[in-house]
Amino acid sequence: MLEVKNVDLHYGAAIALRQVSIRAEIGAVTCVMGRNGVGKTSLLRAIVGAHPITSGSIVWEGQDISRLPLYERARRGISWVPQGRDVFPLLTVRENLETGFAVLPRGQRFVPDEIFELFPILKTMLGRRGGDLSGGQQQQLAIARALIMKPRLLVLDEPTEGIQPSIIKDIGRVIALLRSRGEMAILLVEQYFDFAQELAQTMVIMDRGDVVLSGRREELDEQDVRRRLSV
Repeated sequence: MLEVKNVDLHYGAAIALRQVSIRAEIGAVTCVMGRNGVGKTSLLRAIVGAHPITSGSIVWEGQDISRLPLYERARRGISWVPQGRDVFPLLTVRENLETGFAVLPRGQRFVPDEIFELFPILKTMLGRRGGDLSGGQQQQLAIARALIMKPRLLVLDEPTEGIQPSIIKDIGRVIALLRSRGEMAILLVEQYFDFAQELAQTMVIMDRGDVVLSGRREELDEQDVRRRLSV
């Protein structure tokens, strides 16, 4: 389980997160939602170690990881697909996938067949450069690269952003399959309510750096949630 407890985060004098607490459990999808600029990405950056927190704690599998660098968190099974995907544009699809080997023992440094079962299009594009792929194909590549790291916590920052509807459905199918296996916790930041509602067991709504609403999906009032997300 991931537990974020009373976390504050600053960018200089600006407060990005204020006493934020959330939990993400193995075998479930936890979705963080909110308007633009309310701190969702800052929360994910805090969890994966891309930005230090000011106070509070981040506990993963019973251990406080608040001060560990990003690469140490990756070694502990935390895999991050950032907003914008961050595919290496000049590396081939195969080489992009192989960058996920860094945290694996030598005997596990191979691309499993399951990756191509989840994302069949990638098998036909192994020799193409990452920068030549469409946005949707790059998103699939970024998620596949994260899965090669054999994560126990998969962190996804707006995986549907700028993606065509057919690939959004494919990504949703993959997330649902991973959830059903019960082997990892999935923490998802998402803008599209319908996509989040279909996948998430727990929803967390943020506003101005605070958690203003959270709970099991079925316990939350849909109209209240939609109101808090509207511009």
